[in-house]
Amino acid sequence: MESYGEILRKQREEKGYDFEEVSQKTCIPRNYIEALEKEDTDVFSSETYIVGFLKNYCDFLEIDSAKIISLFKAKKTQEQPVPTELLEKSTPKHLVLIIWIAAAAVLIATGLYLYFGLFNVPQKKIEKENEIVEKSRTHQYTFSGKPETRRLYKGDQILIAPKTGKGNIILTVSNTLGNLTLQTPSGSQIIELSEERELDIDGDRQGDIVIYLSDVSSKDGAHGAETRMFLKDPSLVVIDDTEAEQTNVSEIPVQAVVKTTSKQTVILEDTRAYPFTVNVSFRGSCVFRYRVDRQQSVEDYYKSGGIVNVTASNGIRLWMSNINAMKIQIIADTSTYDLEVGRAGQIKVEDIKWVRDNDGKYRLVVVELD
Repeated sequence: MESYGEILRKQREEKGYDFEEVSQKTCIPRNYIEALEKEDTDVFSSETYIVGFLKNYCDFLEIDSAKIISLFKAKKTQEQPVPTELLEKSTPKHLVLIIWIAAAAVLIATGLYLYFGLFNVPQKKIEKENEIVEKSRTHQYTFSGKPETRRLYKGDQILIAPKTGKGNIILTVSNTLGNLTLQTPSGSQIIELSEERELDIDGDRQGDIVIYLSDVSSKDGAHGAETRMFLKDPSLVVIDDTEAEQTNVSEIPVQAVVKTTSKQTVILEDTRAYPFTVNVSFRGSCVFRYRVDRQQSVEDYYKSGGIVNVTASNGIRLWMSNINAMKIQIIADTSTYDLEVGRAGQIKVEDIKWVRDNDGKYRLVVVELD
């Protein structure tokens, strides 16, 4: 259907009128004439003005004004928004309520399923509380005298039968962050990662037991410390009372000292010990930790191109998470020694240190620890 504005424009152009001429002859402002042809009703203050100008303009152009005004009103009706009342009536209120109730029921059911079913939150909360209680409880372990591996946590106690007298010697774990610290009757004993330590636990200045620390976290003390313990002094043996009646002490087998398997390489011999330098260059990603002369260990994550240079007087311990990602050189005096490179992803712990042999000579050795 042709619009009223298009009809006005065509009629004006057929009669050869421009906007100025029409404005002068009809006394209608030019901007109103242009607005009528463009059907732009926003320039008019009210519908009454539009209808009046349309009638005058149609009479001037000799057009049926009733038709044009009818087209104008039809278009206005089409452009008017649907009354809000009609929209509200299209959706019954009870239906909206039902939809809201159904949605709420679905949400509640989903939440209950996730809480009790999928994630089982109540049960996990109980397990977590039990775990906290269990960790906070002091655990006591009786050392049997046989080599044993155990993960210890802060507060744990190890009971060891004394060589003479009654009662037990008690070792208490006081720290598992970065190292293992034990409180003994002879004082505090600190054991570093991958270190094997002989402990004098009864104050006679002789090693009684040996503890090897194989795993401990430098960031989380709750991780505990993985240890292996065995006898240094075979007279420290726990015997059940029923067994003691049937067994002579002389028949108890002597527990051999279990040593950590290690590979030792001598790289230099001299009549004295002197400082040496370790140069590490990284050709891949690797977690690398080192400790110089039993000082505080240093740990970082290195990428390709990283370099570490350290000088030690007595010894240095290296922890390497990916031995193939690095090149390690030892410089002592005028000699340079390249450490053997392992396979990709291989984890190694090595000591580089001076040792003195029975012949009085000093040897710079590389010891590969388990």
